[in-house]
Amino acid sequence: MKIKSAEFITSAVKPSQYPPTILPEIAFSGRSNVGKSSLINKLLNRKRLVKTSSTPGRTQLINFFSINRVFCFVDLPGYGYAKVPASVKKKWGPMIEKYLLTRETLKGVVLIMDIRRTPGMEELQFIDWLGSFDIPVILILTKVDKLSKTKQIKQKITIAETLNVDKDNLILFSAKTGRGKDDLWDAVKKLIRSEEAVQPLSHKEGI
Repeated sequence: MKIKSAEFITSAVKPSQYPPTILPEIAFSGRSNVGKSSLINKLLNRKRLVKTSSTPGRTQLINFFSINRVFCFVDLPGYGYAKVPASVKKKWGPMIEKYLLTRETLKGVVLIMDIRRTPGMEELQFIDWLGSFDIPVILILTKVDKLSKTKQIKQKITIAETLNVDKDNLILFSAKTGRGKDDLWDAVKKLIRSEEAVQPLSHKEGI
């Protein structure tokens, strides 16, 4: 994907603050500190379009970005970080759910997970929730450069079994080396071009 322009549009906490429903949107979600901002920046060949922080839970708004002025990336707040105030957490759930359920131009969600961590109930429930509303999901395992090739394979199998999906549904990604960038772009482009182009997750039999 050739990126000609990548521009921040706006931040929002409620539908009245969303941009007009004109361009197709791909949302990015994941546990705090999984490297979501770094992944988006790497995809767009930008260093600081999406602000990165060493403090997990920093993103507390829904941030919209126009890509080539033909589609949008939507950065959702990270979840699962204990030090985020409870009052903030209570706002995140309804805010994110409202966006995912009401946004007509949403084509799918990229769910980002740290390959070094086995997914928990939050990931499982989120994937099931998306499936119940027929929202396509792309599963990404990031920070793969931090593991040896042998450990990458082992973790990919473990995570696939935990999520009850085929391991081929998991894309390995590294913001440092760029691994998986083309595969992720291919998946994103299919979602943008056609809602029917991406098949449902292939659940493994007998698990």
